[in-house]
Amino acid sequence: MTPLAEALLALATGEMARGARVIFVSGPQGVGKSTAMAALTEAIPGSVVLGLDDFYLTRGERLALARDVHPLFGTRGPPGTHDVALLMETIALFKASGADERIAVPAFDKAADERRPEAEWPVLAGAPRVIFVEGWMMGVAADLSAPAGPPLNAVEAEDVDGAWRTYQEPQLAGPYQRLWNMADAFLYIDAPGFDVVKDWRMQQEETTRGVAPGGLAPERQAWVSRFILHYQRLTERLLAGARRPGQSVAVDRFRQPQLRN
Repeated sequence: MTPLAEALLALATGEMARGARVIFVSGPQGVGKSTAMAALTEAIPGSVVLGLDDFYLTRGERLALARDVHPLFGTRGPPGTHDVALLMETIALFKASGADERIAVPAFDKAADERRPEAEWPVLAGAPRVIFVEGWMMGVAADLSAPAGPPLNAVEAEDVDGAWRTYQEPQLAGPYQRLWNMADAFLYIDAPGFDVVKDWRMQQEETTRGVAPGGLAPERQAWVSRFILHYQRLTERLLAGARRPGQSVAVDRFRQPQLRN
């Protein structure tokens, strides 16, 4: 088990002892959430993990958002690109399920940029002991004044009239806050800063594509560098503490954890 998984297990076990059944786990891209969550499900019998990334809107729905609101919504990930209602429904199904029930869980094909057909969704046992929901922005607070501020980076500079940011904040204040309300506890993985997230995401891309460190083609490196900018504002907001109360584990740039409350 990785040090990060061990740290999260310690936090999760403490929350479970207090009776929590739905635990939201938040951490930036590339920090190692997926590996850590897989270890948690092995260490905690009867647990299930739902990933925010599996609950994106369909490609058609997101293309409509890009057409009707702002072209930046062509990139999945920011608030407004998820089917929050479907995730809430799935959590509710697990909470109400019996041990003999089986529940199909949505799955998203990132290579095809589309939700998988329902026939391909994984089927999990009901009545879980604990439901983990992991994602990069779980628990983040809304800031309705944010669209009035200056752009943080080159991607935000493309949002000339503020439509992209203006759409996101009410989404956070409405549907996403109602989703956060379903959690019994929040666990946060805190990076030392946004600058390391780019490095982690680049390493993640190398691993996904099976290339050696530093071996990504220049055009793919440029894609990752631009892609991560869509997440900067909310990642920094989370790190600044604008989020639901919870426990946290701070990691260094090598992803080595230090527990703290």
